[in-house]
Amino acid sequence: MKLLFILDPYTGLNIKKDTSIAMMREAAARGHELYVCQQHDIHLRNETVRIKTQAFEFSKGVNWYNLAKEKETLPKNFSAIMLRKDPPFDNEYLYTTYLLELAEAQGGTVINNPVAVRGWNEKLSVARFPQFCPEFLVTANNQQIREFLAVQQDIIVKPLDGMGGTSIFRLTANDPNIGVILETITNYGKQTIMVQQYIPAIKQGDKRIVVIDGKPLDYALARIPQGGETRGNMAVGGKAVAQLLTERDREIATTIGHTLKAEGLFFVGLDVIGDYVTEINVTSPTGIVELAAQAPCQPATVFIKALEEKLSA
Repeated sequence: MKLLFILDPYTGLNIKKDTSIAMMREAAARGHELYVCQQHDIHLRNETVRIKTQAFEFSKGVNWYNLAKEKETLPKNFSAIMLRKDPPFDNEYLYTTYLLELAEAQGGTVINNPVAVRGWNEKLSVARFPQFCPEFLVTANNQQIREFLAVQQDIIVKPLDGMGGTSIFRLTANDPNIGVILETITNYGKQTIMVQQYIPAIKQGDKRIVVIDGKPLDYALARIPQGGETRGNMAVGGKAVAQLLTERDREIATTIGHTLKAEGLFFVGLDVIGDYVTEINVTSPTGIVELAAQAPCQPATVFIKALEEKLSA
């Protein structure tokens, strides 16, 4: 296979932990050709999508990769194009999904489907599965949030376009900073946010369940808050512990997985706290390196094998 990975700037990638790098290493080990580009290497010339790409090879030492000379090519010349650009999902990300949608219409295969990536906001998409959701509210109205807080007494507020635990706050009914936090996170009522009931089970971990082609891996990566922190995200110091899926985890992941597969969302990370799904990560989910280090599963291998099967079907 000829695989193109759309990545963040290469020099900023963590070669020991990056999920995209793990996928690429496995693909290379299985004999597939690797190519890379960045978001703005995709462009539209008249009606045709074109991409400036470079052949990629792993190497040893400080310079851990080699890149060939840049060439401009068509999306259909790759077996698959992996969209692995990190959020935030801003206008530039939105424009990228439009270009990749056109690329698919011109014979390209994009993982994950760009139309679905655009349509599945990682916070809002939980509303598609109300049977698995905690109590939640989506609004920019500070009074509505205060009323929700008065009922729940303990809530989480977070932006709709964040990642890695950024700008997530826990608020209790007697918090002296309610006003300034709500003013800041909603930009004085101009920015819509997600408000969720606080789930005490976060103390046992915010579980990342990896779903590949509709099927969950047998193990989740529980990200456990440390040092009095509310958030379990590894980006803010959460401790990662592999755990077997519970019956509830499997029910959530299998049910949601059927819909994900139908929508063309091939590689997805579900965030599950206790009995509830809190986020559905479709842009550039991570965590497979840490999971592989602790559990008897090889997520990167499962991913590449599933991709091989999909493309050969």
